[in-house]
Amino acid sequence: MDPRHVLETRAPGDETVLAARAIAAGASTIVVVGGDGTCSNVATAIIKSGADCALAVAPAGTGNDFAKTLGVVGHGPDQLVALVKRRVSSRIDVGLADGRYFINSCGFGFDASVLEATQKVRFLKGDALYIYSALAQLFSYQALDVTMDGALRARRSKILMAIASSGRSLGGAFRIAPTASVTDGKLDFCVIADNNVVGRVRTFAGALRGTHLTLPGVTSVKADWLSLTFADSPAMEMDGELRQATSRTVRIECVPKALAVVAAPGALV
Repeated sequence: MDPRHVLETRAPGDETVLAARAIAAGASTIVVVGGDGTCSNVATAIIKSGADCALAVAPAGTGNDFAKTLGVVGHGPDQLVALVKRRVSSRIDVGLADGRYFINSCGFGFDASVLEATQKVRFLKGDALYIYSALAQLFSYQALDVTMDGALRARRSKILMAIASSGRSLGGAFRIAPTASVTDGKLDFCVIADNNVVGRVRTFAGALRGTHLTLPGVTSVKADWLSLTFADSPAMEMDGELRQATSRTVRIECVPKALAVVAAPGALV
């Protein structure tokens, strides 16, 4: 590969600037070596540009949930190069929440709290980091009051968490949306009502296996959009990064076929 076409980030957010530069130079494919947050920022740059440019991924993050969607986890360099050289891309749906695009998930409540907790753990990596942090939060997390509109119209609940998913996994290990599709024009919304510690542990264990959707207090729906209103502007997890919403009401919607990607044959559902 021509070294002039390899751009390295040096500070948080550099990937957005470098992606914009590559697009302006006429790049037809941008290969991200990184995790979900980096992929998300590059995807946003591609979508906003309107350019005919595809996103490919060499997974090098913690959870690598988006790479799982593309079917490239475990691919070696030669396999990834072969995929890119095929010059075959497909268009997938993305989500939009609080004015920001996301390619895998957007979560509120327990999800965001767990993500914040992972930033304080230095002795674990990968799936173990998320599992450890989630287990610790099960016993101390304070539930949120939320009012929902859209597919779950006028429903007010005290929730453990609410997740909007385009991909199927969350935090690497959790199959939070086992029937999600990046090509059906819908997002999978999962709302989990608060419960006692025993109920929380059951839900946690179910989410690891993808069997939690049938548990009491778990509501799942495929929809174009959903609006959530909290007492205050909430913290939110977006593609593995922690953000603060700009208002107490957050509208989350699907943007069909917004992003071109390079995926392993047969991976996209």
